[in-house]
Amino acid sequence: MAIAPRNFRRPSIDIWPGFVDALSQLLMVIIFILLVFTAGQFYLSAALSGREEALHKLQQQVDALASLLSLERGSNADLQSQSARLQAQLKSVQAERDKLSAQVAELTPMANQAAKLREKSDELVASLGAEQQQTAVTQQALAAEKSISADALAKVELLNQQIAALRQQLSVIAAALDISEAKVKSQQTQIADLGKKLNVALANKVEELARYRSEFFGRLQAILGNRPDIHIVGDRFVFQSEVLFAPGSADLTDAAKKELDPVIDALKQIAAKIPHDINWVLQVNGHTDHNPIKTPQFPSNWELSTARALSVVRYATSKGIPANRLVAAGFADTQPIDPTSNPEAYRRNRRIELKLTEH
Repeated sequence: MAIAPRNFRRPSIDIWPGFVDALSQLLMVIIFILLVFTAGQFYLSAALSGREEALHKLQQQVDALASLLSLERGSNADLQSQSARLQAQLKSVQAERDKLSAQVAELTPMANQAAKLREKSDELVASLGAEQQQTAVTQQALAAEKSISADALAKVELLNQQIAALRQQLSVIAAALDISEAKVKSQQTQIADLGKKLNVALANKVEELARYRSEFFGRLQAILGNRPDIHIVGDRFVFQSEVLFAPGSADLTDAAKKELDPVIDALKQIAAKIPHDINWVLQVNGHTDHNPIKTPQFPSNWELSTARALSVVRYATSKGIPANRLVAAGFADTQPIDPTSNPEAYRRNRRIELKLTEH
């Protein structure tokens, strides 16, 4: 093995230039980053400063709005208080109006003056209603806008003046209505006196007619005698149907006409004595028993009882009794004299009644 000589040296590698280049590049990167950071800090500081100024301005605006809102709330409270007082006044006026209307309704319209006063009251009430509507509109406008103006205050003042004027007019109307009510009471007193006099006159007429009725029945009793089939029941003269009609028939027999002739003659004599101012009629009522009838001519007892009463009325008319002094009515079996169920009760209930009465 050969040994190298001692004075032989290996060649050395120089790394300092590359190391210096790397350090230079690293330093440039760090400087660039520092520049970017510095620029970012500058722009960020400028942006934050602008925002603080904007926030300060906004805070000032909020404070101004808060002050305006406080003033607005105070004005709105005053306006609501005035509106409440105005509503109370309107309710008072309306109550007075209702009271006056009730008094007017109780009065009888006796004169043109009362009617004119009532019309004027209606006009005032309508005007008051219009003012109330105007007040409601004003309140809505105030609630919506939440602001008060000189114009609104002027309207409220004008409304108060109009309400005061309306109250004064209503007082005048109330006084006039009191006068009218006194007149009505006086006239009602006169009417009551006339009513009493009229009742006395009517009672006298009734007594006079009752006297003629008694005379008429007395003559009939004297003419016809005490017959069991013709008698007086209360204020009616009663014929049993067998005296005038055949069973199930409404035609007067010749014998029935002879029975009716004295009655008609007596009625003529009494009618000549009755004053013309007494409005009397001879009411002819037909009655049947409760046994039903059903024929082509008489489907029920109603038709039979009515037809028999009409037959008597027609015969009396033919004998000279004025038609306006006769009335025919059929009662069927609804008003029996004897409610029992036997042949004798049936015979008594089949009847024709004559009643001299007022029309």
